[in-house]
Amino acid sequence: MRLTANSSRAPARPPETEALRILVVEDQPKVAKAIHEGLEAEFYSVTVAHTGEDGFFLASSGDFDLVVLDLMLPGRSGIEVLSAMRKRGLQTPVLILTARDAIEDRVHGLDVGADDYLVKPFAFAELLARIRALLRRGKRDPAAALKHQDLHMDLVTRKVRRGPHTLDLTPREFDLLEYLLERQGQIVSREMIERDVWKSKARHTPLDNVIDVHMARLRRKVDEGFSQKLVHTIRGVGFMVGPEKK
Repeated sequence: MRLTANSSRAPARPPETEALRILVVEDQPKVAKAIHEGLEAEFYSVTVAHTGEDGFFLASSGDFDLVVLDLMLPGRSGIEVLSAMRKRGLQTPVLILTARDAIEDRVHGLDVGADDYLVKPFAFAELLARIRALLRRGKRDPAAALKHQDLHMDLVTRKVRRGPHTLDLTPREFDLLEYLLERQGQIVSREMIERDVWKSKARHTPLDNVIDVHMARLRRKVDEGFSQKLVHTIRGVGFMVGPEKK
């Protein structure tokens, strides 16, 4: 695993600033040690768990700003830990580490509630970039909200309503809808979603199928049972929230 220290260090964290807390759940001692040391060198406060049970116990405290979660763990698997966290209402961002790059595995992890994933082996610099992106995503203006007609999104509580109904969205579906609402009336391409929502670099195999699956589920949750449809697929181009184009 190419876990090497990042040569370009971030500026030293001011002593009065509380370090962000990251939980690393990884059963391979060398990998866990490398991540632990690398993140602490970047001024994060890091706690390591080596089993699914320990990881879930620590994550349930709600005291962490982010969880780095391996899928292949002794005891509870990473998917089981993640599923249990979300069922408890814990919205802590979760970055999955996986040795499997099959689309089905990624879709399953994201559907259960992962915010991002990273395929092993990976460079530490990429892990760090993903972590920073997820932590930035969690910083919101306390008054921030998005609205389109009878669709309301609260960016602080991460609750979404369509009329009187609360929508049960996965974290990834929430991020997709947020991205569309921020650009309502504009067509958003799959390439834009891959780059800005999935934070994915250029790949030999685009994430079009993964994105289409999530968009189809999001569209059902937002529009099913309503005569007026708000989420539209623009064939051959992308997606849009706004008035349907005739």
